[in-house]
Amino acid sequence: MIKKIIFGSVLFTAISAPSFASSINTQLEHATQSVSEKVITWRRHLHQYPELSNREFETAKYITNHLKSLGLEVQTGVAHTGVVAKLSGGKKGPLVALRADMDALPVTEQVDLPFASKQTSTYRGNEVGVMHACGHDTHVAILMAVAESLVKIKDQLAGEVLFVFQPAEEGAPEGEEGGAELMLKEGLFKQKPEAVFGLHVTSSLNTGQIGFREGPLMASEDSFTINVTGRQTHGSRPWNGVDPIVASSQIIMATQTIASRQVDVTKAPSVISFGAINGGIRSNIIPDSVELIGTIRTFDQTMRADIKKRLAKTAELVAESAGAKADVHIDHGYPVTVNNVALTQKMTPTLARIAGADNIITTDLITGAEDFSYYALETPGLFYFLGVTPKDQNAKTAPSNHSPQFYVDESALQLGVESLSQLVVDYLQ
Repeated sequence: MIKKIIFGSVLFTAISAPSFASSINTQLEHATQSVSEKVITWRRHLHQYPELSNREFETAKYITNHLKSLGLEVQTGVAHTGVVAKLSGGKKGPLVALRADMDALPVTEQVDLPFASKQTSTYRGNEVGVMHACGHDTHVAILMAVAESLVKIKDQLAGEVLFVFQPAEEGAPEGEEGGAELMLKEGLFKQKPEAVFGLHVTSSLNTGQIGFREGPLMASEDSFTINVTGRQTHGSRPWNGVDPIVASSQIIMATQTIASRQVDVTKAPSVISFGAINGGIRSNIIPDSVELIGTIRTFDQTMRADIKKRLAKTAELVAESAGAKADVHIDHGYPVTVNNVALTQKMTPTLARIAGADNIITTDLITGAEDFSYYALETPGLFYFLGVTPKDQNAKTAPSNHSPQFYVDESALQLGVESLSQLVVDYLQ
């Protein structure tokens, strides 16, 4: 069977698996079907007992017990709570990595489910509810199912598979390291894989749909703090001091011209947003200082570095022109998540065959960030989105990831298992 798929500007011909591969694909289909009920059981357990970043101790134990039951050699304690296992196929071939993130969010669940989370924890000194509001419970369950499926056909695999269960994708607690960056720092890719694959559930697509794009997919994320120092004076006599509030407002407006006037908007979009302004205490006192907090989002690594320099220079010079001083601190966050073009084009027919060509969606650029980006900087990567909003509901209006009302249609998980497993098999073939 032949299907024509237009992805970006490229026309693909997706051909049903050739006869020489039909045997392993049939075995894989049986293997993935055999875990269809288990993946839901695992997901419900993980959903009911979520844990925050770098604190995924029980989650790690749950994963480890499963991987060991499959006969895999398991490494634990990677980047605090990460779990890694490797499967060696019956034939020689390259190494492929698969990643699932494990951590939950400080969100109190509002979905009426028999397995809804009732967990609480401490976050930034506050008692909070904990919920898998971003769907990482589904990612773990899917990768557990993929591991079991591939173990069942390992004699037919021509290569190796690295299963990466990663903590702290949502960000390590203040003062700690974590996530993909720390796993790599500790030697995760000491044996470098030829390719790395990952998926993320999303409410913005319906069950059965898979979304991705080649090249930049998700933005880089850098947060910043600008401390503007003036000189306090009475509000009725501003000329006797230096007003950091007015200087701050000028900085906010001036930095908006970086994206609109100073960088090439035809190359990639960018955003500078201020999320908080803290300063002053009463109407007739001009304060000594103001704190500005914000975020930078870009889709190009070179532009990212340039914007950070321009932000600091603009803030400092605008403050100086007002007689104030601006101290700029930038916390360097996740890089741009980039889908390797050649790898994406190579594997698109696989995803189209599994999901159906009509269910392959070319997504828009996403200004959210993902630390899968670190893996994709080390080796060619492909990251895609799995729809989890029921087919009879409007995905555009469904509660988004990170919402306390985020809901997963569990029937969508099987496509996650099948697509991720088939990517491995087809790549190694």
